[in-house]
Amino acid sequence: MASGGPYFDDIRSKPEIIDLSNDDVVEAGSHVKDSSEHSAKPNAAVSSSVHELLECPVCLNAMFPPIHQCSNGHTLCSGCKPRVHNRCPTCRHELGNIRCLALEKVAASLELPCKYQSFGCIGIYPYFNKLKHESQCVFRPYNCPYAGSECTATGDIPFLVTHLKDDHKVDMHNGCSFNHRYVKSNPHEVENATWMLTVFSCFGQYFCLHFEAFQLGMAPVYIAFLRFMGDDVEAKNYSYSLEVGANGRKMCWQGVPRSIRDSHRKVRDSFDGLIIQRSMALFFSGGDKKELKLRVTGRIWKEQ
Repeated sequence: MASGGPYFDDIRSKPEIIDLSNDDVVEAGSHVKDSSEHSAKPNAAVSSSVHELLECPVCLNAMFPPIHQCSNGHTLCSGCKPRVHNRCPTCRHELGNIRCLALEKVAASLELPCKYQSFGCIGIYPYFNKLKHESQCVFRPYNCPYAGSECTATGDIPFLVTHLKDDHKVDMHNGCSFNHRYVKSNPHEVENATWMLTVFSCFGQYFCLHFEAFQLGMAPVYIAFLRFMGDDVEAKNYSYSLEVGANGRKMCWQGVPRSIRDSHRKVRDSFDGLIIQRSMALFFSGGDKKELKLRVTGRIWKEQ
Protein backbone atom coordinates (compact mmCIF):
# COMPACT_ATOMS: atom_id res chain seq x y z
CA MET A 1 0.00 0.00 0.00
CA ALA A 2 2.73 2.44 0.92
CA SER A 3 6.24 2.67 -0.46
CA GLY A 4 9.10 1.69 1.74
CA GLY A 5 11.92 3.79 3.04
CA PRO A 6 14.52 3.94 5.81
CA TYR A 7 11.87 4.95 8.36
CA PHE A 8 9.61 2.03 7.51
CA ASP A 9 12.49 -0.45 7.22
CA ASP A 10 13.71 0.42 10.71
CA ILE A 11 10.30 -0.28 12.23
CA ARG A 12 9.66 -3.41 10.18
CA SER A 13 12.89 -4.89 11.50
CA LYS A 14 11.28 -5.02 14.97
CA PRO A 15 8.23 -7.29 14.63
CA GLU A 16 5.31 -6.72 16.95
CA ILE A 17 2.89 -9.42 18.16
CA ILE A 18 -0.69 -8.15 18.26
CA ASP A 19 -3.06 -9.56 20.85
CA LEU A 20 -6.36 -10.22 19.09
CA SER A 21 -8.17 -11.16 22.29
CA ASN A 22 -9.02 -7.56 23.30
CA ASP A 23 -12.54 -6.22 23.55
CA ASP A 24 -12.18 -4.05 20.45
CA VAL A 25 -12.04 -7.08 18.18
CA VAL A 26 -15.15 -8.54 19.75
CA GLU A 27 -17.00 -5.26 19.48
CA ALA A 28 -16.26 -4.76 15.80
CA GLY A 29 -16.81 -8.38 14.75
CA SER A 30 -19.45 -9.54 17.21
CA HIS A 31 -21.94 -10.31 14.45
CA VAL A 32 -19.49 -12.64 12.69
CA LYS A 33 -19.73 -16.35 13.51
CA ASP A 34 -16.76 -18.17 14.98
CA SER A 35 -14.70 -19.92 12.32
CA SER A 36 -15.41 -23.28 13.92
CA GLU A 37 -19.12 -22.72 13.19
CA HIS A 38 -18.55 -21.28 9.74
CA SER A 39 -18.85 -23.88 7.02
CA ALA A 40 -16.36 -23.88 4.16
CA LYS A 41 -17.64 -22.11 1.06
CA PRO A 42 -16.45 -22.09 -2.54
CA ASN A 43 -13.45 -19.83 -2.93
CA ALA A 44 -14.17 -16.20 -3.91
CA ALA A 45 -11.91 -13.44 -5.16
CA VAL A 46 -11.40 -10.44 -2.90
CA SER A 47 -10.49 -7.10 -4.41
CA SER A 48 -6.79 -6.35 -4.13
CA SER A 49 -7.64 -2.72 -3.40
CA VAL A 50 -9.51 -3.80 -0.24
CA HIS A 51 -6.49 -5.88 0.77
CA GLU A 52 -4.32 -2.79 0.37
CA LEU A 53 -6.67 -0.68 2.47
CA LEU A 54 -6.39 -3.18 5.31
CA GLU A 55 -2.61 -3.45 5.10
CA CYS A 56 -0.64 -1.58 7.74
CA PRO A 57 1.91 0.69 5.99
CA VAL A 58 4.55 -0.09 8.61
CA CYS A 59 4.49 -3.85 9.32
CA LEU A 60 2.55 -4.72 6.13
CA ASN A 61 0.32 -7.09 8.11
CA ALA A 62 -3.49 -7.06 8.04
CA MET A 63 -4.99 -4.53 10.45
CA PHE A 64 -7.49 -5.49 13.16
CA PRO A 65 -9.49 -3.20 15.50
CA PRO A 66 -8.66 -0.78 16.81
CA ILE A 67 -7.49 0.65 13.47
CA HIS A 68 -6.05 4.14 13.97
CA GLN A 69 -5.91 7.05 11.55
CA CYS A 70 -4.39 10.51 11.46
CA SER A 71 -6.26 13.73 10.66
CA ASN A 72 -5.41 13.22 6.98
CA GLY A 73 -7.00 9.77 6.89
CA HIS A 74 -3.82 7.63 6.82
CA THR A 75 -4.35 4.39 8.74
CA LEU A 76 -2.11 2.36 11.05
CA CYS A 77 -2.50 -0.84 13.04
CA SER A 78 -2.68 -0.72 16.84
CA GLY A 79 0.55 -2.67 17.20
CA CYS A 80 2.60 -0.12 15.27
CA LYS A 81 1.04 3.03 16.76
CA PRO A 82 3.27 3.16 19.88
CA ARG A 83 6.31 2.32 17.79
CA VAL A 84 5.98 5.46 15.62
CA HIS A 85 5.79 7.73 18.70
CA ASN A 86 2.27 8.93 17.87
CA ARG A 87 3.34 10.32 14.49
CA CYS A 88 1.74 9.24 11.23
CA PRO A 89 4.43 7.37 9.27
CA THR A 90 2.96 8.66 6.01
CA CYS A 91 2.51 12.40 6.58
CA ARG A 92 4.22 12.82 10.00
CA HIS A 93 1.14 14.49 11.52
CA GLU A 94 0.19 13.65 15.09
CA LEU A 95 -1.99 10.52 15.29
CA GLY A 96 -4.02 11.19 18.40
CA ASN A 97 -6.72 8.64 19.23
CA ILE A 98 -8.86 8.70 16.10
CA ARG A 99 -10.42 5.34 15.18
CA CYS A 100 -11.15 4.49 11.56
CA LEU A 101 -14.55 2.95 12.23
CA ALA A 102 -15.52 2.85 8.57
CA LEU A 103 -12.54 0.63 7.70
CA GLU A 104 -13.25 -1.57 10.69
CA LYS A 105 -16.81 -2.11 9.42
CA VAL A 106 -15.48 -2.93 5.94
CA ALA A 107 -13.17 -5.52 7.49
CA ALA A 108 -16.06 -7.04 9.45
CA SER A 109 -17.97 -7.64 6.22
CA LEU A 110 -15.14 -9.50 4.46
CA GLU A 111 -14.65 -13.24 4.04
CA LEU A 112 -11.20 -14.41 2.94
CA PRO A 113 -9.52 -17.67 1.89
CA CYS A 114 -7.12 -19.36 4.29
CA LYS A 115 -3.47 -18.56 3.57
CA TYR A 116 -2.83 -22.32 3.46
CA GLN A 117 -5.01 -22.65 0.39
CA SER A 118 -2.05 -23.99 -1.59
CA PHE A 119 -1.72 -26.83 0.96
CA GLY A 120 -5.33 -27.91 0.45
CA CYS A 121 -7.55 -25.72 2.66
CA ILE A 122 -10.61 -24.63 0.64
CA GLY A 123 -12.43 -22.74 3.38
CA ILE A 124 -13.50 -19.10 3.30
CA TYR A 125 -13.50 -17.40 6.70
CA PRO A 126 -14.69 -14.09 8.22
CA TYR A 127 -11.90 -11.52 8.34
CA PHE A 128 -11.81 -11.36 12.14
CA ASN A 129 -11.67 -15.17 12.48
CA LYS A 130 -9.13 -15.83 9.75
CA LEU A 131 -6.04 -15.66 11.99
CA LYS A 132 -7.62 -17.91 14.60
CA HIS A 133 -8.44 -20.48 11.93
CA GLU A 134 -4.96 -20.31 10.39
CA SER A 135 -3.33 -20.93 13.79
CA GLN A 136 -5.26 -24.22 13.99
CA CYS A 137 -5.68 -25.13 10.31
CA VAL A 138 -4.99 -28.82 9.74
CA PHE A 139 -3.40 -27.92 6.40
CA ARG A 140 -0.78 -25.59 7.90
CA PRO A 141 2.77 -26.81 7.16
CA TYR A 142 4.79 -28.79 9.68
CA ASN A 143 8.22 -27.86 11.02
CA CYS A 144 11.12 -30.18 10.34
CA PRO A 145 11.23 -32.74 13.20
CA TYR A 146 15.00 -33.13 13.06
CA ALA A 147 16.33 -32.16 16.49
CA GLY A 148 20.05 -32.15 15.81
CA SER A 149 20.10 -28.67 14.26
CA GLU A 150 18.08 -25.49 14.10
CA CYS A 151 16.47 -26.51 10.82
CA THR A 152 13.91 -24.02 9.50
CA ALA A 153 12.42 -26.21 6.76
CA THR A 154 8.62 -26.46 6.70
CA GLY A 155 6.21 -28.33 4.48
CA ASP A 156 3.72 -31.17 4.24
CA ILE A 157 4.59 -34.71 5.34
CA PRO A 158 5.79 -36.05 1.95
CA PHE A 159 8.11 -33.03 1.62
CA LEU A 160 9.52 -33.49 5.13
CA VAL A 161 10.11 -37.22 4.64
CA THR A 162 12.17 -36.48 1.53
CA HIS A 163 13.90 -33.60 3.33
CA LEU A 164 14.89 -35.82 6.28
CA LYS A 165 16.24 -38.49 3.97
CA ASP A 166 18.14 -36.25 1.54
CA ASP A 167 19.24 -33.30 3.68
CA HIS A 168 19.65 -34.84 7.15
CA LYS A 169 20.59 -38.37 5.97
CA VAL A 170 18.16 -39.89 8.46
CA ASP A 171 17.80 -43.69 8.47
CA MET A 172 14.50 -44.83 6.95
CA HIS A 173 12.90 -48.16 7.86
CA ASN A 174 9.74 -50.01 6.88
CA GLY A 175 7.82 -51.95 9.50
CA CYS A 176 6.20 -51.49 12.88
CA SER A 177 8.90 -53.08 15.07
CA PHE A 178 12.48 -51.99 15.67
CA ASN A 179 15.69 -53.06 17.37
CA HIS A 180 18.37 -50.39 17.62
CA ARG A 181 21.74 -50.34 19.34
CA TYR A 182 23.19 -47.07 20.57
CA VAL A 183 26.90 -46.86 21.34
CA LYS A 184 28.93 -43.98 22.76
CA SER A 185 32.55 -44.24 23.79
CA ASN A 186 32.39 -41.54 26.49
CA PRO A 187 28.97 -41.52 28.16
CA HIS A 188 30.13 -38.94 30.72
CA GLU A 189 30.00 -36.19 28.07
CA VAL A 190 26.32 -35.35 27.75
CA GLU A 191 26.03 -31.62 27.05
CA ASN A 192 22.39 -31.92 25.95
CA ALA A 193 23.48 -33.75 22.81
CA THR A 194 20.88 -35.11 20.44
CA TRP A 195 22.03 -38.46 19.22
CA MET A 196 19.68 -40.19 16.86
CA LEU A 197 16.55 -39.83 14.76
CA THR A 198 15.13 -42.75 12.82
CA VAL A 199 11.99 -42.66 10.66
CA PHE A 200 9.65 -45.65 10.40
CA SER A 201 6.97 -46.19 7.78
CA CYS A 202 4.03 -48.35 8.82
CA PHE A 203 0.24 -48.31 8.54
CA GLY A 204 0.66 -45.81 5.71
CA GLN A 205 2.11 -43.24 8.17
CA TYR A 206 5.54 -42.05 9.31
CA PHE A 207 6.94 -42.07 12.84
CA CYS A 208 10.14 -40.52 14.26
CA LEU A 209 12.10 -42.37 16.92
CA HIS A 210 14.28 -40.06 19.03
CA PHE A 211 17.09 -41.17 21.33
CA GLU A 212 19.29 -38.68 23.14
CA ALA A 213 21.17 -37.64 26.23
CA PHE A 214 20.39 -34.51 28.23
CA GLN A 215 20.82 -33.01 31.68
CA LEU A 216 17.98 -33.48 34.19
CA GLY A 217 19.04 -31.11 36.94
CA MET A 218 22.61 -32.15 37.71
CA ALA A 219 22.15 -35.71 36.50
CA PRO A 220 22.65 -36.86 32.89
CA VAL A 221 19.88 -39.09 31.60
CA TYR A 222 18.87 -40.76 28.35
CA ILE A 223 15.44 -40.62 26.80
CA ALA A 224 13.75 -42.41 23.90
CA PHE A 225 10.36 -41.39 22.52
CA LEU A 226 8.27 -41.58 19.37
CA ARG A 227 6.65 -38.75 17.41
CA PHE A 228 3.94 -39.05 14.79
CA MET A 229 4.34 -37.21 11.49
CA GLY A 230 0.82 -35.78 11.39
CA ASP A 231 -1.70 -34.03 13.61
CA ASP A 232 -2.45 -34.86 17.24
CA VAL A 233 -5.91 -36.24 16.47
CA GLU A 234 -4.41 -38.85 14.13
CA ALA A 235 -1.54 -39.60 16.51
CA LYS A 236 -4.01 -40.80 19.15
CA ASN A 237 -4.97 -43.68 16.86
CA TYR A 238 -1.59 -45.30 17.55
CA SER A 239 0.39 -46.61 20.51
CA TYR A 240 3.98 -47.76 20.94
CA SER A 241 6.19 -49.56 23.41
CA LEU A 242 9.92 -49.31 24.15
CA GLU A 243 12.16 -51.71 26.06
CA VAL A 244 15.78 -51.57 27.16
CA GLY A 245 17.60 -54.05 29.37
CA ALA A 246 20.37 -56.54 30.01
CA ASN A 247 21.75 -58.76 32.77
CA GLY A 248 18.29 -60.04 33.70
CA ARG A 249 16.78 -56.55 34.11
CA LYS A 250 14.43 -54.69 31.81
CA MET A 251 12.76 -51.26 31.64
CA CYS A 252 9.57 -50.78 29.60
CA TRP A 253 7.56 -47.82 28.38
CA GLN A 254 4.20 -47.67 26.65
CA GLY A 255 2.58 -44.52 25.36
CA VAL A 256 0.93 -42.60 22.55
CA PRO A 257 3.22 -40.93 20.00
CA ARG A 258 3.20 -37.15 20.14
CA SER A 259 2.48 -35.17 16.99
CA ILE A 260 5.39 -33.31 15.42
CA ARG A 261 3.20 -30.23 15.97
CA ASP A 262 4.76 -30.45 19.44
CA SER A 263 8.42 -29.53 19.23
CA HIS A 264 11.10 -32.05 20.04
CA ARG A 265 12.12 -29.98 23.06
CA LYS A 266 8.55 -29.80 24.37
CA VAL A 267 8.19 -33.59 24.26
CA ARG A 268 11.60 -34.16 25.81
CA ASP A 269 11.12 -31.64 28.60
CA SER A 270 7.74 -33.17 29.50
CA PHE A 271 9.58 -36.51 30.00
CA ASP A 272 7.02 -38.22 27.77
CA GLY A 273 9.11 -41.27 26.94
CA LEU A 274 11.43 -43.96 28.26
CA ILE A 275 13.87 -42.25 30.64
CA ILE A 276 17.02 -44.10 31.69
CA GLN A 277 19.33 -42.83 34.43
CA ARG A 278 23.00 -42.94 33.44
CA SER A 279 23.91 -45.42 36.19
CA MET A 280 21.22 -47.80 34.96
CA ALA A 281 22.22 -47.27 31.33
CA LEU A 282 25.83 -48.18 32.16
CA PHE A 283 24.62 -51.23 34.09
CA PHE A 284 22.70 -52.35 30.99
CA SER A 285 25.87 -51.73 28.94
CA GLY A 286 27.86 -54.28 30.94
CA GLY A 287 31.64 -54.52 30.80
CA ASP A 288 33.69 -51.90 32.63
CA LYS A 289 30.83 -49.35 32.35
CA LYS A 290 33.06 -46.94 30.46
CA GLU A 291 31.19 -47.29 27.19
CA LEU A 292 27.47 -46.92 26.56
CA LYS A 293 25.97 -49.87 24.70
CA LEU A 294 22.19 -49.76 24.81
CA ARG A 295 19.81 -51.85 22.76
CA VAL A 296 16.35 -50.29 22.45
CA THR A 297 13.56 -52.43 21.05
CA GLY A 298 9.96 -51.55 20.43
CA ARG A 299 6.89 -51.73 18.26
CA ILE A 300 4.09 -49.54 16.98
CA TRP A 301 0.47 -50.63 16.68
CA LYS A 302 -2.83 -49.13 15.64
CA GLU A 303 -5.62 -48.95 18.20
CA GLN A 304 -8.91 -50.58 17.21
